[in-house]
Amino acid sequence: MQPMTQLRVAAVLGGLAVALGAIGAHLMQGHYEAIDLERFEKAVRYQMYHALALGLCGALGLAGVRTKAAGISFLLGITLFSGSLYALVFTHQKTWGHVTPFGGVAFLVGWGLLAAARKPLSPQ
Repeated sequence: MQPMTQLRVAAVLGGLAVALGAIGAHLMQGHYEAIDLERFEKAVRYQMYHALALGLCGALGLAGVRTKAAGISFLLGITLFSGSLYALVFTHQKTWGHVTPFGGVAFLVGWGLLAAARKPLSPQ
């Protein structure tokens, strides 16, 4: 994923997290059980954290730092972690809970890759 694409996707996912957070805070109250609301809030929170991390990858990528793999890992983590929690809340299918840890691993891999990111070799 190119740096500008990372920034754009991060902006969309961040905005979506804000919208979903508002839905959870205002429209879901009284219609869902407390455990479902907690799961939804956690999904939104982690989506926002990692949308910001993806944006950081894009900004660093524009500066020439190798961050493509970290950004892909954060996007995969958002999809698997937050996506599975959203699916669990709305479908009540417990099997979605088995997907969530894979998203957490993708987040961890992304942070590790970001920590190891370096500038490309400069021509001598």
